[in-house]
Amino acid sequence: MPQNSDSAPEKRKVLDLLDGSKKPSRRERQRLEAQAAPPASKIDAAKANALDLFAEEKKPKVRKTARSGKNVLPSISKLLEPEPEPVQEKAPEPAPAEPVAAPAEVTADSSSEEYASDDPKLIVIKPPILVPELAARLGLKPFNVMADLIKLGVFPAPNQPLEPEIAAKVCEIHGFSFEREKRDKDKGFHKVEEVIKEPEAPAEEPEELLKTRPPIITIMGHVDHGKTSLLDYLRKTRITAGEAGGITQHIGAYQVKHQDQLLTFLDTPGHAIFSDMRARGADITDIVVIVVAANDGIMPQTKEAIQHAKKANKTIIVAINKIDLSSANVERVKTQLAENGLQTTDYGGDTEFAEVSALTGKGMDDLLDLMILQAEVLELKANPKATARASVIEARVVPGRGTTATVIVESGTLKVGTPFICGPYAGKIRSMINDRGETIKTAPPGSPVEVIGFEELPHVGDHLTEMKNEREAKSLASERQEEQRLKRLRPQHRNRMEDLYSMVNEGGGKAQLKIILKCDVQGSVEAIKKAILAIESNKVESTFITAAAGPVTESDIAFAASTGAVVMGFNVKVEAKAVKAAKAASVEVKLYSVVYELIDQVREAMLGLLEPLTRETVIGHAEVRQVFKLSRGRAAGSFVTDGRIHRKAHARVIRGGIPVFDGKMSTLRRFQDEVEEVRQNYECGIRLGEFNEYQEGDVIECYKLEKVPQSL
Repeated sequence: MPQNSDSAPEKRKVLDLLDGSKKPSRRERQRLEAQAAPPASKIDAAKANALDLFAEEKKPKVRKTARSGKNVLPSISKLLEPEPEPVQEKAPEPAPAEPVAAPAEVTADSSSEEYASDDPKLIVIKPPILVPELAARLGLKPFNVMADLIKLGVFPAPNQPLEPEIAAKVCEIHGFSFEREKRDKDKGFHKVEEVIKEPEAPAEEPEELLKTRPPIITIMGHVDHGKTSLLDYLRKTRITAGEAGGITQHIGAYQVKHQDQLLTFLDTPGHAIFSDMRARGADITDIVVIVVAANDGIMPQTKEAIQHAKKANKTIIVAINKIDLSSANVERVKTQLAENGLQTTDYGGDTEFAEVSALTGKGMDDLLDLMILQAEVLELKANPKATARASVIEARVVPGRGTTATVIVESGTLKVGTPFICGPYAGKIRSMINDRGETIKTAPPGSPVEVIGFEELPHVGDHLTEMKNEREAKSLASERQEEQRLKRLRPQHRNRMEDLYSMVNEGGGKAQLKIILKCDVQGSVEAIKKAILAIESNKVESTFITAAAGPVTESDIAFAASTGAVVMGFNVKVEAKAVKAAKAASVEVKLYSVVYELIDQVREAMLGLLEPLTRETVIGHAEVRQVFKLSRGRAAGSFVTDGRIHRKAHARVIRGGIPVFDGKMSTLRRFQDEVEEVRQNYECGIRLGEFNEYQEGDVIECYKLEKVPQSL
């Protein structure tokens, strides 16, 4: 046949190569391999053909490809393999094939083996679960899965991850079962409960790796006792001037150098609603400085600060401030301290104290010396080469920087470019700024630093922990977010019969004041939110549509317009687009710079939601002595037995102790004159509305209705 004759020269060349009598040129060898190379998926077939050729000493067979029908020779590299041994009773196993590239179908899904399961009807996928991947596992096209999702009332985007519960329902439709999967680094994909855990600092670091770190000092005390002014003197800056009303509204962290020793300070708010923030500050600090004004003495927030410090088992130093005032009484302050469990050293106790004046600077060096002395006694050390860990003491959104957080480094050294996990969110440190506003590359233990590189706003009190790489950080963040989501979906408590009964009696529940709260920092958000929720009322409650740090945005106005919420801002501005949106939607935005005013306004707004109560006040009674027939109806000739009868009041007719009519008084006469009022022991004629069924002996009770505002 012409086809065989055309291929004869090619076969001859192959046989010449096999017996070694003629060596091909490089170009000829490449041409023959390119012409004869089979598809990767046909490697096994080519191997078998080569073995047959050697065993029977035949010429290489010619195959036809399934698609083109063209003649294709086996690969030269396969034909040049050594000749197999003679066939025995049991066929020898073929020699292992040379390493070859995996087919395109396999490389496209590198995890096919990892997804293997003993149950063919069980589909195990590790989130995120995408529609194309789920469709491939089900043997369907993506649009088929999309159709199933639409029937279930789910309308995802093509690349939007599906919830495991939704994926399970889709699998159930097609007769499959679904299980969520987690990755085990050593064993591939398995249904395991272990998750990547953040590295924890060892209980005991090697002594040779430990180095002295700056002490973390918290300033606590009552409102306006001079905490910020004291720190202001140390830093030689004016912090208080920037605070509304002279009250510290959020936590700040600063470093001061004294005698070549660095001291890290936390300045916590002194107002009552910030008790949680002060408690958090006491938990991460080493030394607590209780500031007491010499003229005021111990106040409620001072006692609370002492309790927080004692509960956290921290070293306490007392700074008796304002000794320059004529009304200062230091001895009285020491006595009050003793009554609250702090015995000063000159009274035989172990509590160090210093008499200072933040205004004149008197005694400030003595206070700093005490701090350094206590830090030496505590022997504060940390391993700068350990896994970096830091505590978030403040978080906010800064225009131009994005989401930032002020942290105190506890161990290790924070570096730019370090991946980390903080709460349920992963991130990577893009930049760091110290307390002087300078951009730095590293932050050693004990130093405060502002970190830029958070994906989401962290919560105050969260721990920032260094991770090995971004993959592990994101994997751990995914696990934590999933746990939080399941926790939110889990019912918190079961309804009680008493709750259902009270809801029925109250007509469906309490009135609600919906609030959108925006603050400058996350700490203020938490504190103000807690203070508002602490307003007790059985009739009205406050709910937060949004409570976050950052300026008032256009989306906040949209939320307020759609939900009927009020927008409140604390130490924030309103974006230009939000101003226009608020005007167009008639949404009022309230901005505050002092905490007291905001909380008082919320309380008044809650009262405004309550309808005033209608209170009935009886002002007099009259007895019907005679019934008069008039041209239009009848009137009751009555005698006022007590109180008074007023023409503009309400009245009811009582017969045998049962009211038979209730309405407005239309006529009140004395003799022939219309009068406004008739008092006790006088006779009068009374007509109530259109009532005409008076009887002798009826009692007409006169009363007034008053609107009384409700209380919370």
